[in-house]
Amino acid sequence: MGIRINNLTNDNRKTVASMGNFSVIEYEKDASVSPMNAVDQYFMSKMDVRRRQVLVNLSGSNTVITQAGAMQWMAGNIQPTTGVKGVGDFFGKMLKGAVTKESAIKPEYTGVGLLALEPTYKYIILQDVAAWGPAGMAVEDGMFLACDGTIKQNVVARKNLSSALAGNEGLFNLTLQGAGVAALESNVPLAELLEVQLDNDVLKVDGNLAVCWTASLDFTVERSTKTLIGSAVSGEGLVNVYRGTGKVLLSPVAPTGSLWAATNTIGAKAAAPTSNTFGQ
Repeated sequence: MGIRINNLTNDNRKTVASMGNFSVIEYEKDASVSPMNAVDQYFMSKMDVRRRQVLVNLSGSNTVITQAGAMQWMAGNIQPTTGVKGVGDFFGKMLKGAVTKESAIKPEYTGVGLLALEPTYKYIILQDVAAWGPAGMAVEDGMFLACDGTIKQNVVARKNLSSALAGNEGLFNLTLQGAGVAALESNVPLAELLEVQLDNDVLKVDGNLAVCWTASLDFTVERSTKTLIGSAVSGEGLVNVYRGTGKVLLSPVAPTGSLWAATNTIGAKAAAPTSNTFGQ
């Protein structure tokens, strides 16, 4: 009994990150091309624009929660569920989904085997949620991909909702809390992110450049200066403000939205499955 998967990694597909039960494979180049897009794919690979895919090893004692529609294939005795534990839990999940850009119902997978998520051109960031402290971590909208079933998901609101609306920002963010690993989709690689440590201090950011931050930080949207005239002189308007003690993962650069709309392929072609054995 058991399943053996050959060719999971090879000369073109390598494991680039792993943490806990999660691993990330990256395609050195996209070999499944046509003459019409071969030139684009060649230069994309030279600029590190590559497909990446999350694999989760389920041993029977762990579960994994994913964004809806993220599963590509699973091998072994794995059972998916909705993760809904009653009517109250259903409405609670629907409410959380309504105020964030995350799916309301996130599937949970349990059993013994290997779960592969859809490939994406975005960068995959693996985070140890416990390392963010008791309060956990808040993530920017749309970044959540998957996490261990031991992670508690919640929603946190900004303190000054009116300024968030004026700044065209979201009012709520997903928070992850507990012991386990989370996989996030990012427009920029982990190597480019700055880790800003705050000790009862303030960080002001012009734009949505914060990838994730300690959930206990006070997160508001404010004018860059105390007066409207001062904001006009400085050339800045509203900024995202993080106050307190904790850390922020900050991107110094960000690709344009149109670029990622064109290149992100969460329904990319299935990866062909070094050899792993499960269920023995």
